[in-house]
Amino acid sequence: MTRLGDLERAVMDVLWDAVPATSDGVTVREVAEALDGRELAYTTVMTVLDRLAGKGMVQREREGRAWRYRAAASREAYIAQLMLDALDLGGSRDAALVRFARSVTGTEADVLRAALSAEAGTAADTPGQAADGPGRGLTDRVESPQADRASRPGLADEAAER
Repeated sequence: MTRLGDLERAVMDVLWDAVPATSDGVTVREVAEALDGRELAYTTVMTVLDRLAGKGMVQREREGRAWRYRAAASREAYIAQLMLDALDLGGSRDAALVRFARSVTGTEADVLRAALSAEAGTAADTPGQAADGPGRGLTDRVESPQADRASRPGLADEAAER
């Protein structure tokens, strides 16, 4: 996932805050007006929007001679992808998840627990859901790595060799 620069982030904030997913989007001029405190040239905003479209961050549709822009995904989806990408930076995903879980506030932990419980309930209702699929909770992955290895094809043999 592409990390955003300061100006790209400001433009995306305008799109995320001002453009409902059901709208037709906004023009370059409307984005420039929303960023009026930055005193940016119209062409600068147009270039940033064009680059964001190239990165897949925004969708655009032609309207006459102008383009209308809207975010390709929600702010929450973008942040979630950044978090997943951070987990892929190396080392142990499980250790990083445990460290993250220990750093959240009590309220944030409650939100995570509720989301994991809801996902586990959804996964349990889905026939043929893999044991290590999205419905698995964080504590399941961390507290039982041997069971996790044994439940995945190819890794059971690896575990037996150790």
